[in-house]
Amino acid sequence: MAGMTKAIRAGLAYFALVFAVAFLLGTVRTLWIAPALGATNAVLVELPVMLAVSWFIARWLVPREAINSAAEQLTMGVTAFATLMFAERGLAVLLLDQSADLWFRELFGIPGILGLLGQIGFGAMPLLVGRRI
Repeated sequence: MAGMTKAIRAGLAYFALVFAVAFLLGTVRTLWIAPALGATNAVLVELPVMLAVSWFIARWLVPREAINSAAEQLTMGVTAFATLMFAERGLAVLLLDQSADLWFRELFGIPGILGLLGQIGFGAMPLLVGRRI
C-alpha cells in the first residue's frame, strides 16, 4: 500500500511539473502559433516539445521517488493523466467559458485527437522511462 501512495504522490508531482510547462506553451500556442499556422499545425508544433518535457521530467522523477515496479509506474502515470484531464476540463469551463460538453466534443476533432494522443503519451511516460532505467 505504501508503494501505491508513493506512486500517487509522484503522479501528482509529475502532473504539476509538466502542467506548469504545458500551461505556458499552451498559451503561446493559442495566442501566437495557432493564429499563424492553424490549430492542427500548432498542436503538431507543441506536441513533440511536450512529449520531450514529459520524458525529461518522468526520467528525473521516477528514480528520484523510487517508483520501481511497473504497477507503481502505471499508478503514477494514471494519476497524472486523470489529474490532467480534470484540470483541462476545469480550465476550459472556468477560463475559456466552455461547457463541459463542448470541451469533450473538441477532443474528437483533429487537433483534439492529436492532443489526446499526446496526453496518453504523457500518462504512459513513467512506465516507458521506468522500463529503461
